[in-house]
Amino acid sequence: MMPLTEIDRLKRTVTPAWESPIADQVAAAWGYPAGTAKWWRSSASHVFVLPDPSGKRYLRFVPDAYRGAGPIEAVSALMDRLAADGTAVVRPVPDQTGALTATVTTTLGPMHAMVVEAAPGEALDADDLTADRARAWGAALASVHEGAAELDTDLPEAFTELAEIPDRFADDPVLVKAAASLSKRLAGLPRDRTRFGIVHGDFELDNLAWDAGRTTAFDFDEAARSWYAADIAYALRDLTGPDGNPEAAHREHFQAFITGYRSVRPFDEGDLANLRLFAGLHAACSLARITRALGAPGDGDPEWMAELRATLIDMARSHRELTVTVAEA
Repeated sequence: MMPLTEIDRLKRTVTPAWESPIADQVAAAWGYPAGTAKWWRSSASHVFVLPDPSGKRYLRFVPDAYRGAGPIEAVSALMDRLAADGTAVVRPVPDQTGALTATVTTTLGPMHAMVVEAAPGEALDADDLTADRARAWGAALASVHEGAAELDTDLPEAFTELAEIPDRFADDPVLVKAAASLSKRLAGLPRDRTRFGIVHGDFELDNLAWDAGRTTAFDFDEAARSWYAADIAYALRDLTGPDGNPEAAHREHFQAFITGYRSVRPFDEGDLANLRLFAGLHAACSLARITRALGAPGDGDPEWMAELRATLIDMARSHRELTVTVAEA
């Protein structure tokens, strides 16, 4: 997530009609006139909807102060290659120069941007799952892993936030000890090609569209080089409880997801046993990211920021508990 202050800088430019002069400046690189882009949300990136005769599209951009051009270029190249090879992911749309990304100078500073096609269908949540859908979900993630396995990208490696924890949480020795224990276990995991490669990074149900049983993936903002089991663990977090294990109500769907994944590529019992470890590691890294995004509250913070800050603080508390629980298990 971007710092709340960065999100606020952009939101202050959004009009009651959901337009923004910043988005207009960025969308112009794709030939869209002012007033076309409509604000949708801001989290890991600012996202605007672009009505288009060829079908709805999404403009996504981040400030250079938050993320450089390299990761954006790597993500767009990954998505373009996967789509070209037949993997069910949304395809980036070239700008007017033919490039998949653009860096645009705006009144809020340089923005690194891309435009993607809309995914056909609708999103589901955990309550909408059936065993068949869970199997399709697992198979879809395996297809992304399989399709990206031989690609050469400059994507970052996952779990780098672990290095921040000793300093960022120096006043919480229990958490620091737990993160160190999990990091030690992570360092001992094998990195062979069957277990480690390019991952989506956030393959939850919110980032899939379903159309007649077929899934299309989008939102590759968190794509990285990591363990495939880690990607599975993060995708399944809505089906797991506060201890990192599958919740009883979702156990059937959890297993169906694994069955679907295994229908496309291998996933052995050792990988399965590591899912809880990765749940704890993700919790530790999410805690670091949330804390970084929160910053210090200010007297002039808008109401939405205060409400989001309270929600994120609750999430951070849950992530801390999960980190410690898994480390002590």
